Amino acid sequence: MKDIYSDIIQFRGTHYDFGVMQGNVLKNSLAVKNRDDQWKVRKPRFQINAAEARQAIQRFAPGVWDEIIGLQDSLQWPIEKVLQEYGGYRVNYVKSGCSILVGDHYLIRNYDYHPKTYEGRYTLFQPADQGYSILGPSQRVTGRMDGMNEKGLCVGYNFMNRKNPGDGFICCMIGRLLLESCADADEAAMMLKEIPHRHSFTYVVYDREGKSYAVETSPRGVVIRETLACTNHFEMMVEENRRQLTDSKRRLSIIEENRSSLADANDAFRLMNDTDKGVFSDLYGSWAGTIHTTAYFPREMKAWIALGGNQEPVEFDFHRWLSGQDVAKSRITGQVDTDIPFLHMDEGANWFRK
Repeated sequence: MKDIYSDIIQFRGTHYDFGVMQGNVLKNSLAVKNRDDQWKVRKPRFQINAAEARQAIQRFAPGVWDEIIGLQDSLQWPIEKVLQEYGGYRVNYVKSGCSILVGDHYLIRNYDYHPKTYEGRYTLFQPADQGYSILGPSQRVTGRMDGMNEKGLCVGYNFMNRKNPGDGFICCMIGRLLLESCADADEAAMMLKEIPHRHSFTYVVYDREGKSYAVETSPRGVVIRETLACTNHFEMMVEENRRQLTDSKRRLSIIEENRSSLADANDAFRLMNDTDKGVFSDLYGSWAGTIHTTAYFPREMKAWIALGGNQEPVEFDFHRWLSGQDVAKSRITGQVDTDIPFLHMDEGANWFRK
């Protein structure tokens, strides 16, 4: 078993200042060093157009662009490098898993991916200029893997495929744009119809009123449906599905078969996080191992997260934090059953070796 951690990052202020603060933390970090090494082996399959990226980001969340400029000023990188790493526009992704379960006033999600991509940051951000306050784990610094905002909107996403990518945003930046700008599930679903999508994902959006949608997206179309569980295949845009759907359908079947026996959110969390229930995955080398399980409770404005399986979650009281009381903890800890190095905490988290 490998001990892992996520740092808790708390910030109140402007987006620009948030970017500067994050850049100062990232300087000379293992995350930056490992990413630089990764690019030596894996060449980008895209081009960066700074003007186009700026226009696309500012259309949906102008504050995020200010955060990117803060990162640039702090890191003293060319804007093209900042956008390549943290801009969330036109960047390629590879296969992954993920499972989402919506219940009685909660959304629970397993984030399944590769340790060499996990940056170990759980952020709480209260902007002083524009946009909604957000908590949740970050990806590519400016993006969010999942999260909840001050209005009680909760967002998670599941990978479908990366066939025939288009010009557009990657999943974690889309998660951030939704949380930054949308107050409820209806607004989020409508934004997902407007956002240009780089790859094919299903986004599950859930709000304080209990409204939930699974929004199937690809560069070629968007379909909105209602559901309480989602894994890694489309139910409506079936022509976009991958060929291998066995594991995705197996996990979805387990969730649906157990739903009626779930007494509360704790039971649902155990279904997703316990390693013997069939939903949690240990396929880390195949880009589909469960790194964290999160839960969001929009009516209570609370959130849980656990790193690895068979873990008791750490709880965040977002309402209390929004009123000015900082979280006392500085780090979340857990364990995963792998020896693969993690991007943010291990030397050699590159692609020179698997």
